[in-house]
Amino acid sequence: MSDALIDRRTLLQASAASAAGLILPSAHAQAWPSKPVRLVVPFAPGGSSEIVARTTAHEMGKHLGQSVFVENKPGAAGNVAMQEVARATDEHTLILGHIGTLAVNPYMFDKLPYDPNKDFRPLTLLAKVPSLYLVHPDLPVKNLKDLIAYAKKNPAKLNYGSAGNGSAGHLAMEYLKMVTETFMLHVPYRGTGPQLTDLLAGRLDLASVGAPAVLQFIKTGKLRCIATGTPQRIPQLPDVPTVAEQGWPGFEMTQWYGLMAPSTLNPSLADKVANAAIKAVKEQSSQDKLTADAAQAVGSSPADFAAFITKEQQRWKAVVQRAKIKPD
Repeated sequence: MSDALIDRRTLLQASAASAAGLILPSAHAQAWPSKPVRLVVPFAPGGSSEIVARTTAHEMGKHLGQSVFVENKPGAAGNVAMQEVARATDEHTLILGHIGTLAVNPYMFDKLPYDPNKDFRPLTLLAKVPSLYLVHPDLPVKNLKDLIAYAKKNPAKLNYGSAGNGSAGHLAMEYLKMVTETFMLHVPYRGTGPQLTDLLAGRLDLASVGAPAVLQFIKTGKLRCIATGTPQRIPQLPDVPTVAEQGWPGFEMTQWYGLMAPSTLNPSLADKVANAAIKAVKEQSSQDKLTADAAQAVGSSPADFAAFITKEQQRWKAVVQRAKIKPD
């Protein structure tokens, strides 16, 4: 065989190997996800976060062709889960971003085990959840003005619960205390579920909780809703006025939840996840479920979600510093 023929064959083999090398990553990308996707919720079961996560996960699985399962991983105001997911390299781990972990913890903790802006890639704002202000029915107040008057006549007598320091409920109550110039004792819990147990039993006087977790108790009279933190009244509670309506114009407090991926996730895969999540939350079945729980489905673009996070960080930095909110 001539040297020219050998060289030609060698060249062809090298070209084929090179082409195969170019094809393999593309084939790998097309095969993703190759296993079930884990969606980590950095809080205990029983709150609005789990409702939003499970609603989204169910529909996302249909668009990705793989199941998406929810894993609750509470601890340290969400820091435990955020740290773990920030370091995840399996390309199949996501996390539910939240007002607390993304916009409050950076200012509440002297040092975080994660950087909310550098360690994560925003994918989409999934939903906004109205913050409701609730009292136990035995408390002799019918509306927010009654509550504020009672609190001022009985300084340091009222206590309120939250799902933990820096949680959305904690922020909502501190924000209310700040604008109404009242004092109430904060009792932090390890999640919304344990907090609600004590509120329903009357061991707590009041709390602010996301609507999905408490609508059933309001409708059955086990809890009394005296105000909503939304700009307008919500359809599920048309007779409950907003905080703004009751004398504090411009007041707004809503919880929010978005989908985040580790910043190391390949951009093309991140786009695929974002598209699936946006489609999932905009499915009629998802919207019906969220609306029934008084949550508003959003489904924003990654860029819009990133801008939203920046704005929320600026807003809550001032509240955290003024209220001197510190970790447990």
